[in-house]
Amino acid sequence: MTQKIQRALISVSDKSGLVPFAKKLSESGVALISTGGTARAIRDAGLEVSDLSDYTGFPEMLDGRVKTLHPKVHGGLLYLRENAAHCKTVQEHGIEAIDLVVVNLYPFEATIAKPDVSLEEAIENIDIGGPSMLRSAAKNHQSVTVIVDPADYGQVGDQISEEGGTTLELRRALAAKVYARTAAYDATIANHLSLEFDKLASEVGKASPAPRTIHVQAAKVQDLRYGENPHQAAALYGRFNEYFQQLHGKALSYNNILDLTSAQSLISEFEGLLPTLAILKHTNPCGVGQSEQLADAWEKAFATDRQAPFGGIIASNVAIDAPCAEAIASIFSEVIVAPDFQPDALAILQKKKNLRLIKARQTQIGSGWQVRAVGADSYLAQAFDQKMVSEGDLKVVTQRSPSDDELKAMLFGWRVVKHLKSNAIVYTGKDRTLGVGAGQMSRVDSSRIAVWKAGEADLSLKGSVVCSDAFFPFADGLIAAAEAGATAAIQPGGSMRDEEVIAAANERGVAMVFTGNRHFRH
Repeated sequence: MTQKIQRALISVSDKSGLVPFAKKLSESGVALISTGGTARAIRDAGLEVSDLSDYTGFPEMLDGRVKTLHPKVHGGLLYLRENAAHCKTVQEHGIEAIDLVVVNLYPFEATIAKPDVSLEEAIENIDIGGPSMLRSAAKNHQSVTVIVDPADYGQVGDQISEEGGTTLELRRALAAKVYARTAAYDATIANHLSLEFDKLASEVGKASPAPRTIHVQAAKVQDLRYGENPHQAAALYGRFNEYFQQLHGKALSYNNILDLTSAQSLISEFEGLLPTLAILKHTNPCGVGQSEQLADAWEKAFATDRQAPFGGIIASNVAIDAPCAEAIASIFSEVIVAPDFQPDALAILQKKKNLRLIKARQTQIGSGWQVRAVGADSYLAQAFDQKMVSEGDLKVVTQRSPSDDELKAMLFGWRVVKHLKSNAIVYTGKDRTLGVGAGQMSRVDSSRIAVWKAGEADLSLKGSVVCSDAFFPFADGLIAAAEAGATAAIQPGGSMRDEEVIAAANERGVAMVFTGNRHFRH
């Protein structure tokens, strides 16, 4: 059943596509009512629009906090058109039907994404009238059309132009979309305020640092071909496209997305430092290099392991330039993610039809709480691991202190080992990885793999630094590293046998520091 559209109420924060849509409505004879900046934008386009305050006979007040919360708005949305008593009531009170509501909400998500946003600013960006109108309209979708997403302007506008109204099928789909959006919006507010209020309570010792409740609400972005394996259905949900923009290549797969986010998380550790490039495979870095020139950084990363990077993920902390693009193009890669791509680099890489080129819109993607399902309806939550150490945090525990180059290699390697599956061992120089071992049941086995990989790449470990994501439980791990050529070590410390490990380091002239924190990654 097509429901005629005669009057529309429009109030949007995101004004993209607003004017062409309003023009189409106006050309179809729809009377427009609007508020504040939305009304100005419509009027500036030369279209006729009534201010909501004139329609309700009541002014906006309290700095715009109260403008749509009025019986003439909600009565016009909620009354049942086929109910004689409802029709009589609205007629007695001079309430007219509102057939179309177009609302998108205050940008709460964008507000809290800003660094150091205050609690007051976050609260000020909680929309009250918008969700109320959306829910009223969606509840009465039998008669009212509601739009919460500018992406729906085209379909709604076309139906109104062609048929004078909208179909019940479309109204149902739009109403469901509204409830998904308002649920996600409220969940985001609940999560953020719970965390902020708990922080305030924790300051006086009255709360756990973990949130009391977790609200998981995310709209589907797209269906994926399959999950980790072809027999597993999969889809992408949430705000992924706010963090990443695909510039080229075929659609991302489930595994691509896992690898891509791991790569961005790693490379963000090097934000503001020299050009750095990382190559990852199955979420583990297999090579990281750093240099004044990005192409040189690529060569150092690739030299760590010339076999594993094929079909891998490449991440850079600076824009990809042409020399680096030429070098990268020599092998097959699945995804490249960077803050940007210089035009000539883009031209080079776009010759590979299927190569996915991703622009990172935000460098930091891991903040707040990380949630993992442990069954159909149970979850683990932990704060993202954003801990990093500086030179001042390191505690020298051996007779010999590290040299300047060893110290640089320690800090470089500590940024990398944090992103490897435990047990993790990385051998590094001051600006490159030399051998990587990860995900083994024994830390010694991880070290053996790292040494073997370095040998396969014909890289010497003499004078290298060994980095361990957790403490050496026995001296054997440190001894094996020293025998491989490492002259310095960085590890958390904290083992019952720390003294034995320190003694083994001193016997071999190895400089060792403790960080005081580990980086397990399961």
